[in-house]
Amino acid sequence: MSTEVDATRIPELQQVVGSALAEARAAGASAADADASLQKGLTVTVRMGEVETIEYHRDRGMAVTVYFGHRKGSASTADLRPAAVSQTVGKACAIARHTASDECAGLADADAMASAFPDLDLDHPWALEPEQAVEIARECEAAGLALDARLSNSEGASLSTHRGVRVFGNTHGFLAGFPSTSHSLSCALLAQSGSDMQRDHWYSVARNTGDLVGAAEIGRRAGERALARLGARRLGTRRAPVLFSPEMARSLHAHFLGAIRGASQYRRASFLLDAAGAKVYPQFLQMQERPHLPRALASGNFDAEGVATRDRELVHDGVLDGYVLGSYSARKLGLKTTGNAGGVHNLLVSAPGASFDFDGLLARMGEGLYVTELMGQGVNGVTGDYSRGASGFWVEQGALTYPVHEITIAGNLREMLQNIVALGTDVDTRGTIRCGSVVVEGMTIAGE
Repeated sequence: MSTEVDATRIPELQQVVGSALAEARAAGASAADADASLQKGLTVTVRMGEVETIEYHRDRGMAVTVYFGHRKGSASTADLRPAAVSQTVGKACAIARHTASDECAGLADADAMASAFPDLDLDHPWALEPEQAVEIARECEAAGLALDARLSNSEGASLSTHRGVRVFGNTHGFLAGFPSTSHSLSCALLAQSGSDMQRDHWYSVARNTGDLVGAAEIGRRAGERALARLGARRLGTRRAPVLFSPEMARSLHAHFLGAIRGASQYRRASFLLDAAGAKVYPQFLQMQERPHLPRALASGNFDAEGVATRDRELVHDGVLDGYVLGSYSARKLGLKTTGNAGGVHNLLVSAPGASFDFDGLLARMGEGLYVTELMGQGVNGVTGDYSRGASGFWVEQGALTYPVHEITIAGNLREMLQNIVALGTDVDTRGTIRCGSVVVEGMTIAGE
């Protein structure tokens, strides 16, 4: 095989996948699917102007799943040569012959397979040499450190560029692949005043380098955030509204997604059990899945099973439309797959009529806590009980007054989602969930 990782490799990977499927059929499998991929990337890290790491990686792999009726076996390999592919299929078949039958196991239905493959503009390679990457990372870190003398140390600046190509196929006759890229730049700085030391960071990630925030701006933003945290205090225990920054608000919606996943529902392990058709958010909130946004980080024409992705209103006027399902969880629930095997694709959270800019959110809240960092894993997905360490800023009379740290915020996720009173227009597009800040009323803040 050639050393390039681009669209020209798709026919080779299709041959690998096709060979694996043919081997499975020849071994007596009633159905099978296979996924083959090539990846390459470069990551550099600079700290205090010195190169800490330069990592160049190149990976390849294939995973195959076979079914003998409703018995399933899976195996994978990093060797794409014909002999290794054949051996891997053989191992998957051996596993399947010894597993228990599960009537819900099997490929997604043939009529659900994707048949249209519009160009989603996901492939934008960056011809970057290690020396160039180092200079960009140095520029990023230096811009932050130059901001203020109190920025005395750094955890470093990192630049990463990645390109991959993937092909997926199954015995329904589905066979498709695509190339994609992802590039990121981040910086973490430490600010110190006397014995007080605070850390913060900033980053940018995009499919296309033209969509990355400039290196100097990322460094300055990291420096500004670290400086703003100097002089942080603790709060006394109280109840107050909490404003979650966009990055923190994303985690709230992620907990919601976890609760409506098919696996959580059929295992009866969700704080939103049987919630389809019920009001789970305030009436003003809308949540839409948009899998075909050009250049978006979670775009795709098909899910991990080859099922066609589609636009969907997941939450309309606060009411949950349905669950997030792959074929297995759908069968367990007596439903149809929603094309979400492997996760959601570009979830857009909005609140027409209840969205404000950041100053507007502060004014609406009046007094409360603005959270910019969350710590710990104190979230129970079954009961919805929520308790996490936090830091941020105390808000009085609609303005940030002083930084706070070493506090805990607590509540119950079901109530927290219902108690959202406003969303921000400051939408963060750096992930699968695209959302702005969120104001949640009536949370417990535990401090001194």
